[in-house]
Amino acid sequence: MDSIPEGDSTSNTDNTSITINTNTSNNSISSASASSSSSSPSTLSRYENQKRRDWNTFGQYLRNHRPPLSLSRCSGAHVLEFLRYLDQFGKTKVHTQLCPFFGHPNPPAPCPCPLRQAWGSLDALIGRLRAAYEENGGTPEANPFGARAVRLYLREVRDSQAKARGISYEKKKRKRPPQPPPALPPPSSKLKTMNK
Repeated sequence: MDSIPEGDSTSNTDNTSITINTNTSNNSISSASASSSSSSPSTLSRYENQKRRDWNTFGQYLRNHRPPLSLSRCSGAHVLEFLRYLDQFGKTKVHTQLCPFFGHPNPPAPCPCPLRQAWGSLDALIGRLRAAYEENGGTPEANPFGARAVRLYLREVRDSQAKARGISYEKKKRKRPPQPPPALPPPSSKLKTMNK
C-alpha cells in the first residue's frame, strides 16, 4: 500500500515542521487519552494512528492551500485536488495508452509511464478521512469525503488503472461456509424385502 506523504516534497522545512507537529500531537493525544480514562488502551490501533496521520496531512494541505482553506469551506472539489496532489508521491506504475505495455499486469521491461497512487490506497485514505471528519465534529451530510464527485473519481481511477495494468476488478462473491451433506435416511423395510 502506498504511504501518504506529510507535506510538500519541495521544501525540507515544511516536512520538518509537519513531522514535529504530528509527533507532538501524537504524544499529547496518547498521554491525554491515557490519563483521561483508565479503561481505554493507551496505544491506538494501526488504523487509528494512520487515520490521525492522514487527518493531519489533510489539515496541512488546507493550510498550505493558496488561499488557505478552513475545513468548513472545504468541498468535494478540494478533496479531488488533494487526491491529484498525492499522485506525485505514488508508487504504482500506470501505463498510458501509447505505452506498449498498456494492459499488461507484469511488463517485461521498464517504461517511462508515470507513477500514481494506487486505487486501493486512495479508497482506503478516503474511508479514513471520511471517518476522521465526522469524529472531528463534521456532519455526515456536509462530509466532503463522501461527495458524489469523490466517489465518481475513485471509480474512474479504479477502472482506468485496471485497464492500464491489465487487472480486472470484479466484485468478489461472498464465500459461503460449506454445508455438510444431508444425512441419508435409514434403510426402510421395503428395501430389505426387495433385496430378499
